[in-house]
Amino acid sequence: MKRLVIIPAYNEEGAILDTVTDIRNKAPEFDVIVINDCSTDSTRKILEDNAIAHINLPMNLGIGGAVQTGYIYAEKHGYDVAVQMDGDGQHDASYLNDMLAVMKQKKADMVIGSRFIENKGFQSSSLRRVGINFFTGWIRELTHQTITDPTSGMRMVNRRIIELFAEDYPKDYPEPETVVTILKNGYSISEVPVVMKARTSGESSISMRKSVYYMFKVSIACLMAAWSADVVKKAGKK
Repeated sequence: MKRLVIIPAYNEEGAILDTVTDIRNKAPEFDVIVINDCSTDSTRKILEDNAIAHINLPMNLGIGGAVQTGYIYAEKHGYDVAVQMDGDGQHDASYLNDMLAVMKQKKADMVIGSRFIENKGFQSSSLRRVGINFFTGWIRELTHQTITDPTSGMRMVNRRIIELFAEDYPKDYPEPETVVTILKNGYSISEVPVVMKARTSGESSISMRKSVYYMFKVSIACLMAAWSADVVKKAGKK
């Protein structure tokens, strides 16, 4: 089974080497590809100096474009499993094999590493938790399924979802929308408890100023994803 870790990176010079080293030490069965999203710091030099496989994007595509680039790479190189991890040091590679075991056991199409099953480790800011709780409720309303950590950036998918995401992936703030897309199209999601750490360097792409826009845009995107899946299902029955 070919396994790949996709790491989108924008100005992660302070954490990217430690992130990749953590994967190499704790989950050596996984290959790594870093998608350097036109960083303006020394991220690219660190990747080159340390012989870390990477793709340098010619312009900044944002989180969605960077992650989709990783899925396109996974599809073209025949990977059976791909897992997205942040480049800021928040995610612990020791959970990768646990996630893979759950994927095999439950035959899940996606496995999400959730902070909120055991509520250990870094739980995000209070404002972020309000947003996470909102999206958990909104996704439950749209899909009738509960995902405790719908904004988690630590998520593993199988070959079917690799192909789906390589073809189409939201351009920004993609996590909740992709959860709705997967569930509404009949795929399955499981969650496993993980402990995350606070960001070790860099800044989040979602600032306080962007929070209102984020909530509104992603809510509408989730609604449209659910509506689109329902339309396709109804058309298929005719």
